[in-house]
Amino acid sequence: MEKLFEISERLIINVSFDFQRALLYEIEWENRLIEVKGARGTGKTTLLLQRAKKMQKEALVLYTSLDLPYFYTNSLFDLADQFQKKGGKLLFLDEVHKYPSFNQGQDWSTEIKNIYDSFPDLKVIYSGSSLLHLYMGNGDLSRRKVSYELHGLSYREFLKFQYSIDFKPVSLEDIFKKHTAIAAEITNQIKPLAYFQEYLQYGYYPFFKESISNYPARLRNVINLIIESDIPSTVAIPSENTEKLKKLLGAISTTVPYVPNLKQLSGNLNISDSRTTLKYLTFLENGGLIKQLSTESIGNKILQKPDKIYLQNSNLLHVLSMNTPEIGTIRETFFYNQITKDNNVTYPKYGDFLIANNYLIEVGGKSKKMKQIKDYDGEKFIVVDDIEIGFGEKIPLWLFGFLY
Repeated sequence: MEKLFEISERLIINVSFDFQRALLYEIEWENRLIEVKGARGTGKTTLLLQRAKKMQKEALVLYTSLDLPYFYTNSLFDLADQFQKKGGKLLFLDEVHKYPSFNQGQDWSTEIKNIYDSFPDLKVIYSGSSLLHLYMGNGDLSRRKVSYELHGLSYREFLKFQYSIDFKPVSLEDIFKKHTAIAAEITNQIKPLAYFQEYLQYGYYPFFKESISNYPARLRNVINLIIESDIPSTVAIPSENTEKLKKLLGAISTTVPYVPNLKQLSGNLNISDSRTTLKYLTFLENGGLIKQLSTESIGNKILQKPDKIYLQNSNLLHVLSMNTPEIGTIRETFFYNQITKDNNVTYPKYGDFLIANNYLIEVGGKSKKMKQIKDYDGEKFIVVDDIEIGFGEKIPLWLFGFLY
């Protein structure tokens, strides 16, 4: 255990507060059990370490990743028991889905449940894959935990992280009602289009800061780890079927937005039935690699055929596309990625996206007209690229990157 304290101290000392995600201040840290989930590479480890460092002067804290060799021969419960006996108050557990289950039948969820019930003075903050909500664990944490999700960087966060350009987020309602004034205020201080292409290519995952030139290779490695490690360790899928997941992602990447023919797709991938294909699509979506778009947002999404499939963000589009991505696809991918963090989006009869069953959106270039959505009775907007400031029903695309 002393080795864990040594590793924890080193990592906490070295973490920087130069850039902090908004989620760090949105989490209600007084809760006894907090779950932070998110796709690989979005910055969960940094967020946990920053919180640990902030609390270090007030209480004894320990940060550890559950994929360390220590847990091959030591249980998570025993660690918590020893830690609280030393006066420990805050236990930060990273990568819980990698826990090797020291005792047969005792997975990470069971052990965390037992820790919660046995040590009322101990707070546990754990992180894991964005697939965690699909995990059918032995321990029921639903009534105990408070769950949060960390997304990749928004365009606004990218500007702050890369260029120290700091703006407050804006609400969707304010964009629709006051976008001209908001855009004018921002463009009085910066030229937002000057940095926009950088974000679309490499600004979604915080690790771009380490090396922009190595970013594509690093992102490909992240994709492989999500498919080969995160998905099999979280949901019921044999590890040998990961090749089918890769081929499925590859098929989607060749033509996005992808309009799926499930029977043909299943046959091409040697998948026995369409229901299995739908499950695999759900795994890829929850792993943070794709985003499905359907006319209906309710019901069992695992068994719901999507009308369109996008890659999860524009960075993936640049890395996975065999050729230069089509500009219209880049625009739609960016918009769909940014808008879905806090909003329900469905596929409309006409137009590109329907937000909250109310706002109809058509995405395009600066010459885009209202023609395709003019017959819609509700509120409708054209979201266009390559303009700094819009007017009336025409809104600049980049502004939706300021939602969070």
